[in-house]
Amino acid sequence: MRAVVTEGSGGPEVLSVAELPDPEPGPGEVLLDVAATAVNRADTLQRQGFYPPPPGASDIIGLECSGTVAALGEGVEGWSVGDEVCALLAGGGYASKVVVPAGQVMPVPDGVDLETAAALPEVACTVWSNVWMTAGLRPGESFLVHGGAGGIGTFAIQLAHALDAFVLTTGGTADKLAYCADLGADVTISYRDQDFVEVAREATEGRGADVVLDNMGAKYLQRNVDVLADGGRLVVIGMQGGVKAELNLASMLNKRASVAATSLRGRKVEGPMGKAAICASVVEHVWPLVADGRVRPVVEQRMTLDDVAEAHRTMDAGSHTGKILLTL
Repeated sequence: MRAVVTEGSGGPEVLSVAELPDPEPGPGEVLLDVAATAVNRADTLQRQGFYPPPPGASDIIGLECSGTVAALGEGVEGWSVGDEVCALLAGGGYASKVVVPAGQVMPVPDGVDLETAAALPEVACTVWSNVWMTAGLRPGESFLVHGGAGGIGTFAIQLAHALDAFVLTTGGTADKLAYCADLGADVTISYRDQDFVEVAREATEGRGADVVLDNMGAKYLQRNVDVLADGGRLVVIGMQGGVKAELNLASMLNKRASVAATSLRGRKVEGPMGKAAICASVVEHVWPLVADGRVRPVVEQRMTLDDVAEAHRTMDAGSHTGKILLTL
């Protein structure tokens, strides 16, 4: 198979494409012929040596893909060779073939072409598992997502809007904020020029946000707690702003707030909040919204696997909106 390999750790220049042995599916696994994969922030961290794959996962970068079923491992039911699918991966997506546990394979939603479906698994599973399965966002509640123009943000805005939440988001440029508004954000906030705590409180008549989805970590921790409504829930899924911060626990106690920090990649496949359960819940609850057009994958650029270094440069620059796909 053709796959992306890394020569040490560092910038995009360490990435290249090579020929590697084809993987073989084990019991409970599915082998896919990959049509496309997507570039995620976690991929750039792995390239730099900061986010190694969990034990047993492929060393090849790539957390999601779309493709066709090429072979089934022992005991796999419900899939047939030739089925068009997309999949959530612990690694291995930047390749022409990948092996994935059967529970992390999902059908391509109606109305989405096979290539574009590669933009869905990571964002859909991340947003649904954190905002709804963990934080329990309900219709009519207010929801703040940071970095609304990115892959996670563009999906979270649409999904929260479709499920009748009041949506607030932050962004860095006027163009990105306008795009977020077009996706369904009720309030857009420039993190360069505005205080998101102040704006969010004003927009919610002093109540604050019921749920916050944060990718910044330490830098925003106290302000994220400050912006929470009574009974509010903060979910931290990234550490772009650092890993250590002080937190005033009194500010949480007074409003009976909660803070959760989660990751998706290292979860077990099985179990109540395992990846198989998350994928099944996404297919049940999210795919119908994708199929009827209320939520759509946002893809800004499509490049070939040979363009992987350029794709990572674009991701590092942070100027894109939505997802970057690599096609095979």
